[in-house]
Order: sequence, then C-alpha cells, then structure tokens
Amino acid sequence: MLTIYKINSIINSDFMENSTNNKQVSIIIPAYNEEAGILNSLQELLAIMSATDFAYEIIVVNDGSQDKTGEIVKGFGQVKLINQDKNYGYGASLKVGIDQAKYDVIAITDADGTYPIKRLPELISSMADYDMVVGARIGGQVNIPWSRRLPKLVLNKYANYLVRFDIPDLNSGLRVFRKDVYKKFRNLLPSGFSFTSTITLALLSNNYRVKYIPIDYYKREGKSKIKPIRDTINFFKLVSKLTLYFDPLRIFIPITFFLLLVALIFYLNDYFFNMSISGKTALAFFLAMQFGLIGILADIIIHQRDV
Repeated sequence: MLTIYKINSIINSDFMENSTNNKQVSIIIPAYNEEAGILNSLQELLAIMSATDFAYEIIVVNDGSQDKTGEIVKGFGQVKLINQDKNYGYGASLKVGIDQAKYDVIAITDADGTYPIKRLPELISSMADYDMVVGARIGGQVNIPWSRRLPKLVLNKYANYLVRFDIPDLNSGLRVFRKDVYKKFRNLLPSGFSFTSTITLALLSNNYRVKYIPIDYYKREGKSKIKPIRDTINFFKLVSKLTLYFDPLRIFIPITFFLLLVALIFYLNDYFFNMSISGKTALAFFLAMQFGLIGILADIIIHQRDV
C-alpha cells in the first residue's frame, strides 16, 4: 500500500468533526454516452454497497448523452438521476452531482467499467485519517493505451517536480474526498477531464492528507472520450497554472537561473572575444532579474493570501 503524507502543523477542527461521518457517503458518477457499460457498473456498485454498513446514495449525472444512458439509469429506482440538457464536461458533471450530495464524504467513479468498484468500500474506510484517498492505477492489471502512457509519464514527472512529491497517479477517477475540502477549491476546478488532476494538485500543495491505494484498471466499455494530444497539452497548461497559483517560485526560479546561465555564457564570450558587454548579455541579465523579482513578488502575494 502506497501513501503520500503532507501533515498540517495544526489539526483542523473541521477535519476531526468530519471524521465521524465516514460511514455516510455520496457516490457521484458522471456519464456521457455510456450505455455500453453503465448497466453492469450500477449493478455491481449496488451489490457491493448493499453488502456494507455504509449509509450511501448514488447520483448519476447524465451529461447530455445521446444514447440510452439516461433510460438505463431510470431503471434503477434507488439511483438518483440528474439529466443535463447538453454535454457540459466531466468536471462540470461532477460539480453538479457533488453540489447536490447530502453526505460529507464524496466518492467518484466512472460508468465505463474501467475502475474496480469492489475496492470502493476500502477507499471509503480509509478516510478516517485522510482528506482524500485515491485509487492509484499501478496494480497488477493496468490497461492504459500505449498512446497515453508516455504523455502520462512525462506529465506525472512534471507534476512531481512542481508539488515536490512522487504522485503515483495524477488523474485517477476513482477517489474519495471530503465535501468541505472540495468547496475550498471549487472555483479552481475545471469543467473538463482535468478536474481530478486539479483537486490532486490543490490538496497536495496545501498540506492536506492524501493517501494512494494501488488498484487495477480495466479495458473500458464503449468509446473513450479522451483526446491524447489535446488533453495532454491542456494538462501541462493546467499544472503550470496551478503551480503559479500555489507555489510560483517553482517555475520562476528555474527560469531565472537559466537566464543567468545564458547571461554568464554571453558575458564570457564578450570578455574573451569582444572586450565589451554586448546588448544580448545585458538583455539576458535584466530578464533574469525581472523573472526573479516577479517570482519573489508572486510568492509574497501567495503567502499574504494564505494568512
């Protein structure tokens, strides 16, 4: 079992109060054209949760599906169905479901059969000491297309550097978290697939307790909505934006030192060959100073915001 800790120096009283509500959970499932897999997913989920002692509700957000997704969900009387008039996106659907959830502990999963729903009770039970528990897709059976593995690896390494932690799975869609923590970052959470990446980086950057549990990841039922090239570019932009928001020096300091190195190289060339300082040397030096000062100023603003 793999765990990542970021321990607060002061224990939040709200966290201690919410720790008593771990037997109550709202399970949110976003669904867009998932008629191929949602029937089996809901049947399995209901069978698993009914065998536990959890008080639970299941909310399916039908995100403007054009197939029979909504009709299939209607057949489950114990499942709450929210129909959206058009396709707003994965993150937008999660927000709608979470905002209408009645319990303080939120679980999310997909409707396509890729995640091992049988592990959900384990994740929920682990919430007693954490703010978020994530099913990390690093188990013995992980079916991620090769076209997504390299971009995923590079993105994870980039995110690891920016948040200073080894994140086993940046954007797993099987996770459990507290609703009060979600509310603190709701305005930062996007409407697309990067919802899960954003909440991961937000919590790790702000000293929340996050636990990772290895899980398998199966071949999906139906057609994937992921567009590897576009979504990878968007993820890189997202990670950079969140780092600027939470820890700007992680971006500004490397740029500053790079420009100083360039300025030094130019200066040595000028000194040995031109006997005078060229304009490009001065430009590189002043750019380095500007980036450094902007980074320091941004960091001061961030710390004042958090006081």
